[in-house]
Amino acid sequence: QQNELNSFLWTIKRDPPSYFFGTIHVPYTRVWDFIPENSKKAFQQSHIVYFELDLTDPYTISALTSCQLLPKGKNLQDVLPRDIYRRLKRHLEYVKLMMPSWMTPDQRGKGLYADYLFNAIAGNWEQKRPVWVMLMVNSLTEVDIKSRGVPVLDLFLAQEAERLKKQTGAVEKVEEQCHPLNGLNVSQV
Repeated sequence: QQNELNSFLWTIKRDPPSYFFGTIHVPYTRVWDFIPENSKKAFQQSHIVYFELDLTDPYTISALTSCQLLPKGKNLQDVLPRDIYRRLKRHLEYVKLMMPSWMTPDQRGKGLYADYLFNAIAGNWEQKRPVWVMLMVNSLTEVDIKSRGVPVLDLFLAQEAERLKKQTGAVEKVEEQCHPLNGLNVSQV
């Protein structure tokens, strides 16, 4: 039953009420049907919506991209053990080879090409820090590739908030997410 689902929605009882909604970073189409009506109603009734990061702000996207990079003059081959680097390189070659067969007819119909998609996800991988490469590799699966082009839940809600002319903001800055991840050493990654 829809009304019995765990909503991940917390209410702060005040006038007007405030809500906290816990989201996950997956394509919204995977979870939208499982989000209870009370959460959707709270979103619709809200005038101001804050997200983890402002994924609609070009600065946020640019800063996220920059924070993933190794210091100038270094590349992944310099920081990873040789055997792991070789395995990673072979795996990415495999993914690039398989990607055309993983794409959906709908994606192709929208003009998405496997090479473009691979470069959008994995381009510049040799300049990225190990933790970001790990996250990238985790997203290079057939299931994830088939859902590319569908916004993650947070971005979908941010786009909806903009469409509905709600005031939006972010509770974190890119640096607050980036620095702890970049502080992990290779063995932790």
